[in-house]
Amino acid sequence: MLKGKSALVTGSTSGIGLAIARAFAAEGANLTINGFGDKAAIENERAGLEKQFGVKAVYSPADMSKPAEIADMVRTAEKTFGALDILVNNAGIQHVANIEDFPVEKWDAIIAVNLSSSFHTIRAAVPGMKKRQWGRIINIASAHGLVASAQKVAYVSAKHGLVGMTKVVAIECANSSITCNAICPGWVLTPLVQAQIDARAKVSGRPVREEEIALLSEKQPMHQFTKPENIGALAVFLASDAAATITGSAYSVDGGWTAA
Repeated sequence: MLKGKSALVTGSTSGIGLAIARAFAAEGANLTINGFGDKAAIENERAGLEKQFGVKAVYSPADMSKPAEIADMVRTAEKTFGALDILVNNAGIQHVANIEDFPVEKWDAIIAVNLSSSFHTIRAAVPGMKKRQWGRIINIASAHGLVASAQKVAYVSAKHGLVGMTKVVAIECANSSITCNAICPGWVLTPLVQAQIDARAKVSGRPVREEEIALLSEKQPMHQFTKPENIGALAVFLASDAAATITGSAYSVDGGWTAA
């Protein structure tokens, strides 16, 4: 479906971002992956994408809190593949505290990575997309881009801002064959979340499944996790020609979290 296209996915060395990268590779897209982690593990993932899917994949170590490195990453992707067709803004960090206790440096870091980085990637990528009259921008927001939770002031603010940014970009690019949409996941079963569940079960002595339901029930009517692959499949659809007139939308993938 995406053979010959070039995709950049930020925060894609693990979790949701890696699942999105793999979904694009499975459809024939060449990739720029980005994120932190063990160098050997990242190289193994990069090489695995090329071997399994027959695409070209490169890695950018750009720090998503640094605008100059972000701009350079976009330029490198364009130079490497001749174009940047698909941009997925997935990178994110988190910190939890009451607002009066929330460290200023944590606020600044979360806003920089979870919100401002998307401004910088989009700002750098849109000129080339407009020149070629084709582009897909997908922002990975969150259920917290639509509703709030306590102790997450920076994260919720950033994700609400990302949904707003999505709408602005969609309007500005509406007649350039460039779409911009947001995906708003609820609970996604990443290795980090699984570790959290296992830790809860160890402390409580209850079965892991009971702890899964307890965790999910805090927010979701549906007692089922979204899989990272589900997010990847939606991203592929939003990048396809079938979604050519879908723009400015925020897609909830949250087990009914925001339905209440």
